[in-house]
Amino acid sequence: MNFSVLLSVYALESALYLEQALNSIWHEQSLKPNEIILVKDGPVTNELNKVINKYQSELGDVLKIISLDENKGLAYALNVGLKYCSCPYIARMDTDDISTKDRFLKQITFLINNPDIDVVGCAISEIDENNVVIKDCVQYPLTHQDLYQFFSKRDPLAHPTAVFRHTFFEKVGKYREDVPLAEDTLLWYEAFKSNCKFANIPDIGLLFRRTDAFYKRRSNWNKSRSLLKFRLLYINRDLDYGIIADLYALAYFCLSFMPSIVKKFLYRFLR
Repeated sequence: MNFSVLLSVYALESALYLEQALNSIWHEQSLKPNEIILVKDGPVTNELNKVINKYQSELGDVLKIISLDENKGLAYALNVGLKYCSCPYIARMDTDDISTKDRFLKQITFLINNPDIDVVGCAISEIDENNVVIKDCVQYPLTHQDLYQFFSKRDPLAHPTAVFRHTFFEKVGKYREDVPLAEDTLLWYEAFKSNCKFANIPDIGLLFRRTDAFYKRRSNWNKSRSLLKFRLLYINRDLDYGIIADLYALAYFCLSFMPSIVKKFLYRFLR
């Protein structure tokens, strides 16, 4: 069950959240990774470096730090990190989330027992800035066909819950960097085009942090416009989703520019 965990951190992230994320990957995890690949996406704060140095001292060669000279964005950072992932399974996680103690054991066991599946996600529980649960469980469809249909509306799994076979990236290639802040959606698109098989397990494997920053990212004009264009011209056409999918894409585009209080209300029911 050898596996890597791939993360990226940049200057504006919280040192407290990073420590909680790393703690959940290592100290509180029933199946510990063989390597943790942490990409520093440009210079980071002293507080973040203190956490990184602490875990480097504890974990030694298990924690591999790759430092970029400047901030290049998540897709670029993950592509750099993938080059250092040497295990047959690669687990993703964001540095402000928390993995549950049996997450990796359950997902990697699933991949071992289902050799036709290329990537597996899991259900999530949503937490706020103070780790207070704000939504007990967000479930995603479980089977490949249901996930293919679900992608006509939304992403088929939560990106920070994904555990990939290493061969997934041999089929799909790297993360695309041409649509800002939408690397996950584009990755799923390329994976479906490459006939990769998707699945989710029903268990909650991640505490996903939903803060004001979450809504701000979804108000980014360049991302929203570029993603709408990409969905209308490529995803919905190439995957034969049709007019209903176009209407969903337009609805999510409009949602991105609503006031935060409205978005918070709607996300509670849409997720």
